[in-house]
This record gives sequence, C-alpha cells and structure tokens, in this order.
Amino acid sequence: MANSATSSTREEATREKLRVAVSSLLAATVLTVLKLVVGIETNSLGILAEAAHSSLDLLAAGVTLWAVYMSSRPADHKQTYGYGKFETLSALFETLLLLVTCIWIVYEASHRLLLPEIKVDLSVWAFLVVILSIVVDYSRSRALLRVAKKYQSQALEADALHFSTDIWSSCVVLFGLFCVGAERFFNLPWLASADTIAALAVAGIVVWVSLKLGKKSVDDLLDRIPKDLRDKVALVAGEVDGVRAVTKVRMRRAGSEVFADITLSVGHTISFERAHEIADEAAEAVRTIVPDADVVVHAEPLALSDHDITTQIRILAARRGLGAHAIRLFEENSQRWLQLHLEVPESLTLEEAHRHATSFENDVRAGVPGLTRIVSHLEPVGDHTAILQAEPADAAEVLAAVDKFFHGDASIAQLHNVKVQRAGGQTHVSFHCRLDPQMLIGDAHDLTVALEAHIRAHVANVGRVVIHVEPRKGE
Repeated sequence: MANSATSSTREEATREKLRVAVSSLLAATVLTVLKLVVGIETNSLGILAEAAHSSLDLLAAGVTLWAVYMSSRPADHKQTYGYGKFETLSALFETLLLLVTCIWIVYEASHRLLLPEIKVDLSVWAFLVVILSIVVDYSRSRALLRVAKKYQSQALEADALHFSTDIWSSCVVLFGLFCVGAERFFNLPWLASADTIAALAVAGIVVWVSLKLGKKSVDDLLDRIPKDLRDKVALVAGEVDGVRAVTKVRMRRAGSEVFADITLSVGHTISFERAHEIADEAAEAVRTIVPDADVVVHAEPLALSDHDITTQIRILAARRGLGAHAIRLFEENSQRWLQLHLEVPESLTLEEAHRHATSFENDVRAGVPGLTRIVSHLEPVGDHTAILQAEPADAAEVLAAVDKFFHGDASIAQLHNVKVQRAGGQTHVSFHCRLDPQMLIGDAHDLTVALEAHIRAHVANVGRVVIHVEPRKGE
C-alpha cells in the first residue's frame, strides 16, 4: 500500500509539473512572436532585445519541459540515483542561453550608440506588447514558482526566476519607450538614447540572473550542499537515543530529490536489532529537516579506544565468542598487568582452550597497549543448562557456618529462601541475603565471595554456592 501511494503521488507531481511547463511553453511562443513583429515594425532595440530574450525563453521552456519529463523517470540500472540531474542540466542550459542573449544585446546597443541616426518608430503596439508581456510573465512566474516549491523542482524554479526577471526587464523597456516619446514631445535630445540604454539595462539584469542561476546549477552538479544544512542533519541524527557520534554525513541533490548517506557510531554492547532501530530513528529525524529525503543510515560500533579498559577487554573477548569477568588491572612501579577470568566453551580440550586464550591475550595486547603481563583464569561455560536430580539436605551445618561468619550478629545480614540440596554427590547451597541498602555493590560482592569461601571451608563436599544479595526492607 505504501509503495502504491508513493507511486500515485509521483505520477500526480509529474502531471502537474508537465502541465505548468506546457503552459509556459505556449505563453513563451505567443510573446516571442508578438515582440518580434512589433520590434521590427517600430525599430525599437529594447523590444527587439525583449524578442530575442523571449525567443530564448521559448527554447528554455522547451528544454524545461523535456527536463521535467526526463526527471520523472524512476531510477534504473543506468541511473541508480534517478534522472533528477536533468533538471539541473536544464537550468545550466538556460544560463548559457541568457548569456548569449546578453552578448548580442550589448553588441547591438553599442552599434546604435555609435550610429544615433537609427530612430525608434513609436506606436501604441509597442506599449501594448510590453504591457502584455509583463502581465503574462507575472502570471507565468507565479504558477511556475508555486509548483516548483511544492515539488522541489529545480528546472521549474529556474524557469520561475527567469521569467520573474522578464517582468523587470520589460519594465525597463517600457520606461525606455516612454523616454523616447518624451524626447520627441518635449524636444529633449538627451532622451534619444533612452531605448538603447534600456536595452543595456535589460542585459545587465539578465547577466545578474544568469550568474545566479549558473552558480546554483554548478553547485548542484558538483553535489555542493549548504554547510548549515549538513550541520542541521548531523545535529538531529546525533540527538537520537543510542547514537554515540555522527562520523560522516554526505548529501547530494538530484532534481527535486535529496539523498543523504549518514554513518553513526553506536555502542558495542547493543544488539543488531537495536542498532537497526537506531538507524531507522535517525533517518526519520533527518526527514524532519529535509522532507521526503532518501536517507541511508549506516550504524557501526564505536571505536574500541573510545571505551574504558574493562569494556574494551569484554568486547575483545566477545569477538572471539568468549566471556570475560572479574577483570582487574594492577599498576605497580609504572607497569600495568591484567588479571581476569576467561569463559570458554566446556566442550573444548585444554589445548584448544589455551589456544583461544592466547589469541585473546594477543588481541588485548594490541588493543590495550602498555600491558606487561596478562593472567587469564580459564573456566568453562556450558552450552546448555545442566539438569541434576536433587534431594533436600539438612541446612543446619550451612546455617551454622553463616552464623559463625557474621559472629552471630543478625543485624549485618538476614537470610531467607535457604536451599540446601544433594545432587551429583555434592552439597549445593543457595540463599537470599539482605544487606544494608547503602552498601556499595563492590563491597557486597566481596562479602559474598568471602562468605562462599567460608562455607566451603566449614561444610564438607560443597558444590555450587549461589548467594543472591538484596537490600534490607524498610531502610
């Protein structure tokens, strides 16, 4: 349904853009013919300049129509980013046409200034065709600009800007015609060259617009994006929860479409599924800045050196399918050495496990420079949950050992859910231990390690001891 809706919207946009481009072509045809006929009849360089300008408008409108049609084609194996650049090429072509017009106008104006005997034959048609041109150009530029903004069409935007300047150039020509009439009516010879000067003013306006259009077209063809837009995109992408850094933002425009390729850094500890969700959220955030943009987000893990040493070691272990805990880094006489427990699959032989540990230690030395020694204690991690047949055992001996450990002071720790069982020829102990809520978790862990060792020393043949610590209630 989403693809169908997108296709329908694209077709509607294409129809509306083609409709306004065709109307612009027809209007340019009518104005060009009228200006040419009246310019020849009146010998007005200003109107002839406008006719030449309009003839190129006609060509530009035709090229715009072709560009809009081409840009509406979907992306294929030849144009993987679509055909939107045809609109940019159309705008650049219009720029070149306008500059050619200016060269001719300046040449002819200079010729007439040197040969003042060329006279302008004023008539009501000269005034009417220029006024009509202003009215038509005004309505045409507004229609083009409306559709250009609605669909972000570069070709139509260039046409709209082009024809909006036609209004000013026509006003300059109209002013020149009034000056010529005033020169004859009031006998003011210094106004005789007003028509020619008006033509030069038209050329100046066209050059200014041409350079503006040309710069924008070249910028788009070179994939130049305003810096503030890139910064805004990087900012909104970086504000997404889970994004640690935005390392790369690349953007380009193809016609009405904007493409954005963004690379994000995320933590090593998040899941692949969460990384994908973060990428989707970042893409949606970018579309709040650039609506309907084609956004591709690549999420990669944060550089190893950006993590603390403990996290770096866990990451290096995880890369080899191992687990690391009880990590301790010792500093002595300006030297550092590492001690940790390394969890390996229990199906490995000692030789295989040692080989894995050696490779891991080499990774650590490369990733955490400056370590003089690494001692890893190997311990097995089962691939499945072991199921043991158990039977209840007397907990008195265990409770006595715990009481002795706390010197009979029940205020230090409160035990509950005590389970003592015999399974596999060993005594397995588990219980919950309530401690001071303000005790640091490190101190609580150290206490349980010492308590476990005490139980093993005072109870024979102890297997697994599991102590769950929790805060005392009501404190």
